[in-house]
Amino acid sequence: MPHNVEIFDSTLRDGAQGEGISFSVQDKLAVVRALDELGVSWIEAGNPGSNPKDMEFFHLAGKLRLANAALCAFGPTRKKGMKPADDPQLQSLLSANTTAAAIFGKAWDLHVTEVLRVSLEENIAMIAETTKFLKDRGKTLFYDAEHFFDGWLANPSYALATIKAALDAGADRIVLCDTNGGSFPNTITEGVQAVLALAATAHRPAIIGIHAHDDSGFAAANTVMAVKAGARHVQGTLVGFGERCGNTSLAAVIPSIEIKLGLPCLPAGKLELLYDTTRRVAEIANVSVPENLPYVGAHAFSHKAGMHADAIIKIHKSFEHIDPALVGNSRNFLMSEVGGRSAIAERVKKLDPSITRDHPVTAALAQKLKTLEAEGWQFEGADGSFELLVRRELGRHKPFFHIDAYRVVSEHPTGETLACSHAWVKVLVDGQHEIAAAEGEGPVNAMDGALRRALARFFPELEKVRLSDYKVRVIDGIEATAAKVRVLIESTDGIKVWTTVGVSADIIDASRAALVDSIEYKLIGDMEKEKE
Repeated sequence: MPHNVEIFDSTLRDGAQGEGISFSVQDKLAVVRALDELGVSWIEAGNPGSNPKDMEFFHLAGKLRLANAALCAFGPTRKKGMKPADDPQLQSLLSANTTAAAIFGKAWDLHVTEVLRVSLEENIAMIAETTKFLKDRGKTLFYDAEHFFDGWLANPSYALATIKAALDAGADRIVLCDTNGGSFPNTITEGVQAVLALAATAHRPAIIGIHAHDDSGFAAANTVMAVKAGARHVQGTLVGFGERCGNTSLAAVIPSIEIKLGLPCLPAGKLELLYDTTRRVAEIANVSVPENLPYVGAHAFSHKAGMHADAIIKIHKSFEHIDPALVGNSRNFLMSEVGGRSAIAERVKKLDPSITRDHPVTAALAQKLKTLEAEGWQFEGADGSFELLVRRELGRHKPFFHIDAYRVVSEHPTGETLACSHAWVKVLVDGQHEIAAAEGEGPVNAMDGALRRALARFFPELEKVRLSDYKVRVIDGIEATAAKVRVLIESTDGIKVWTTVGVSADIIDASRAALVDSIEYKLIGDMEKEKE
């Protein structure tokens, strides 16, 4: 093995079973490239016998030149009463032309008799014959013992007998699956130890692995405990999505195994790619990385309380369990009225290294934050707007444009005609006026379109920017429909993501403020890149 613990990513197979997840063939190829660059050992890329799309993928994937990972195709044991050579599912596994094959079989007698409706003896024969069939044809063979821990608790001797059948037939990896995701860590430890003892008596060595689901919230803990018990093969999905509550998030457990247990999982230097790769895979899957995902989430190293921020600046390990740079993440001080001057100074230093905790700019920003937050503004989730606030306080921001006037009208006709909105905007750029109009599915969408159209001839780079999220929060419900609202807009140019905020009693005006900040932030970033 190239590493102490090998990583087996099932994003394209088990992850694809998650609600709302659908990969095109090109999506799957892009995920394979990303995971290979990260350095995982194995990529379970789908079930070639389940649909033509997966078979097309395997045909194209065979042309990829992978530097670190090998592909694995997935399928069941042979059907009852059928020879392996006659089973079309097993033939499709061979047609996938991958280095490895993963087959799943039943380790829980309940599933054998009540789901498969076969005898206990026939199930063992299905496991043994399928394993031997694929091993004889040169495959690295992963045997996934489905529902192993439930089966081991219900009928330990039979569950272990199914494992022995796979071992005796030549399986290279025995993967113990907590398929229902309901096991506790102590059960995982004891089950892994029992299988390791059995594997020690086998004629040839096999690596023991773990495949956990998160239905009880223990997937990461169960995976780490399995490794501590002796498992050296870990399965999961990078971002953690999968059927029901999802799979073990590899992004959350790889650092624990590497950094905390001292067992390398990835090639040297690859761990720092984890943050970016997790976002890359999530983007392909059209999902967001959970903000509280350990190690790589946006909140993983965020600090808000003033005392915490002050302590972090003095000694990082006071409130951080690892250096965020190890996984490619970074420390983030959330800006709020409880953040304190130390946190503010640390953020301002990114723009002006001379700023200290006791600098007049720091004091002015602290006071301004308190005043603005009392009015309903909130900057802890709006990094773009906060940076613009800092630049204004430093006297380093000259607006790229000014909105002279705008108008938004929404129509709600009766009958079959769909409702629509229209926006008109007049902007001033370097002494030149531009007027533009647009139609949208809603008032904010229409105003965004009109503003972009008006600025297009001055700033063509804005064509790459799109709104990726839009949130509205009523600040004080006591005022009912006259209450102020806070609008948060998340924007992206396909590379970077930033968030801006606007506050007003008028939801359209609050949206305008957030939109203007979003565009200004993008233009400033591009301007400073050109200077570098």
